[in-house]
Amino acid sequence: MLLNDDRLFPAEPQTRGIARRLYGAVRDLPIISPHGHTDPRWFAENAAFPDPATLFVKPDHYIFRMLYSQGVRLEELGIARRDGGTVETDPRAIWRVFARHWHLFRGTPTRLWFEHAASSMFGIEERLTAVNADAIYDRIAEKLEAPEFRPRALFERFNIEAIATTEGALDDLKWHDMIAASGWGGKVVTAYRPDSVVDPEFEGFLDNLKALGALTGEDVFTWQGYLEAHRKRRAYFIQRGATSSDHGHATARTANLAPAERQALFEVVVKGEATPAEADLFRGQMLTEMAKMSLDDGLVLQIHPGSFRNHNARLFADFGRDMGADIPRQTDYVTALKPLLDAVGNEPKLTVIAFTLDETSYSRELAPLAGHYPALKLGPGWWFLDAPEAMLRFRELTTETAGFYNTVGFNDDTRAYLSIPARHDVARRCDCTYLARLVAEHRLDEDEAAELAHDLAYRLAKEAYRL
Repeated sequence: MLLNDDRLFPAEPQTRGIARRLYGAVRDLPIISPHGHTDPRWFAENAAFPDPATLFVKPDHYIFRMLYSQGVRLEELGIARRDGGTVETDPRAIWRVFARHWHLFRGTPTRLWFEHAASSMFGIEERLTAVNADAIYDRIAEKLEAPEFRPRALFERFNIEAIATTEGALDDLKWHDMIAASGWGGKVVTAYRPDSVVDPEFEGFLDNLKALGALTGEDVFTWQGYLEAHRKRRAYFIQRGATSSDHGHATARTANLAPAERQALFEVVVKGEATPAEADLFRGQMLTEMAKMSLDDGLVLQIHPGSFRNHNARLFADFGRDMGADIPRQTDYVTALKPLLDAVGNEPKLTVIAFTLDETSYSRELAPLAGHYPALKLGPGWWFLDAPEAMLRFRELTTETAGFYNTVGFNDDTRAYLSIPARHDVARRCDCTYLARLVAEHRLDEDEAAELAHDLAYRLAKEAYRL
């Protein structure tokens, strides 16, 4: 068997028994997937996934990042080059490369996710190797042709109650419109990601501003016109189900400049003359502006700072953004978030969810902040922090000062559709393990732990994201 029923539970028998009971009550709860990068086109067209490599390997930067670190070229994995250069097009050849290197994923969450899908979805109970690669490929490929493996059928099989995709501010959201027009009942909503028209260092920023103006009919090269254009686009997204905005800035810096200072900074930005420091200041000002807009339109504000994005310059030049070269770095929150919190942090009807890649900030900064400001909540799962060890550390570092109810459940930031149930299963097991320890240490009664397990698996995410 690939999957042991007691995986991720404590080794100590009494505590393991408590974890089993807690998990048994939450394992089959509906999935709330409030922020991810699955493709809405899957649900709009409901076409069969073409092959195992396209399903598992090509969309998943967890996989190709590890392979690249061991000398596998992205061209070998069929990842499209910016210049249209030659890449591998045979999915079976891509799969064989993946299988030959499967040992690289020992002990990683990627192995947990993949083997969960292989066993639960395809009935595969042997570890992937170079020897059995073709046989496993054929088994998955055969299954993918069946109607029950179409995206909408899997949505229902996974018991997904709601899933949010993420689209840029300039997206026409045609796939979401197609989903709505289809009459299918699955809840697939969008999220507003305005980085391309908020970040002066984003490639093509000035052209993106022109496109924003064309879409909204606003003069985006004036400060008031620029803000109004964002309001209109947010409303457009809200009409298509959006309940949140998402902001992937390099730092957590926020700002709340005086009107004259805002105007002067904006004029530098729209001339394309902003220095790196001015670009960071402008991003910070826009986080505060977006928080103020959220008070009016109700969108939950998500902040994803702390990543040195596209760190590998050659990879970025050859393949573009989001190629697994986003590296965590130290992040300041106490000072950085203060201007935003001074402006709106005491508003109980506002929800600002802060994520981090810098675990050292949880107990020192983020948990005390979230344990005080009504508007601020903590999101535990993102990138490197969705490993089992990281999930347990999150609870250990934040519960003391933020408690459980200033967090928002599990947030699966995924591009690989079949890993969604696996990720939620890992999160539920880890939370039950943590709660079981509290019960075994007589810090919680088991009925309280059972209620908490339900809240962490389901209720907190649903309520925080207004889904």
